[in-house]
Amino acid sequence: MDAVRGSLRTDGRRVAIHPADVRGRFKPFVGAKDLILHLIGRISAEGANFRALEFHGETIRRMSTSGRLVLCNMSVEAGATAGIVPADAETVRYLREVAHSSEPLDLVHPDDDAVYERTIEIDAAGLAPQVACPHTVDNVKPVDAVAGTKVQQIVIGSCTNGRLDDIAAAAQILKGKKVAKGTRMLVFPASGRIFQEAMEKGYVSDLMKAGAVVMNSGCGPCLGVHEGALGDGEVALSTTNRNFKGRMGNPNSEVYLCSPEVAAASALTGVITDPRKGA
Repeated sequence: MDAVRGSLRTDGRRVAIHPADVRGRFKPFVGAKDLILHLIGRISAEGANFRALEFHGETIRRMSTSGRLVLCNMSVEAGATAGIVPADAETVRYLREVAHSSEPLDLVHPDDDAVYERTIEIDAAGLAPQVACPHTVDNVKPVDAVAGTKVQQIVIGSCTNGRLDDIAAAAQILKGKKVAKGTRMLVFPASGRIFQEAMEKGYVSDLMKAGAVVMNSGCGPCLGVHEGALGDGEVALSTTNRNFKGRMGNPNSEVYLCSPEVAAASALTGVITDPRKGA
């Protein structure tokens, strides 16, 4: 099995690793955010405490660096000290073409003789869009289980889902349509470079014409200290990484976590919506 190979070593001793072996192809409107939410829901927010999550399998090998960053970023939400995708050709491509690194690369791979503590097998083709419900990241349900929940604010961005492909996915769903009356939609590109690329490709224009507000690059209201802090009794649907009570600035509000596709589809209806069923 692909996942059963490799370890980390500290002071010459093997450290137990929770690997995930992911097979199959994602269905439309399902991706890396749904995968990591599903995994956290399975093992709990403390399921990888003092361990590392390592991701293997054909699905991961096909995944872009953007998607891999989602997995590794949110591994800490399962208590992990690190999330790891072994370096491969996609890693090299990203470092050369995007990061413009010309330095010699020393690719790190798992040890051939590693023994993992646990292997979790996931069929990507069987995943539906996932939503983490208040007030813990491991309170995960398929989108159909919470569809129809009224939301006052939609947030797309942050370190988890603010990259160009995230913005593109939202823009594709919103293009030529309008954000629902009474619903605020905020979009935070992850960096100035991504903001500029999104403008050049027309994504920012499509989002603004739909009624979204495209903000300056950064964390946004994810940690409750930026534009978008919630009011009493308000509900946010966000692509950020945490949803504990008070996370977005108000302990009397609720935060649901999801993918950019679910967020964009829900912006059109004002309620949590399955993007596979249209808005």
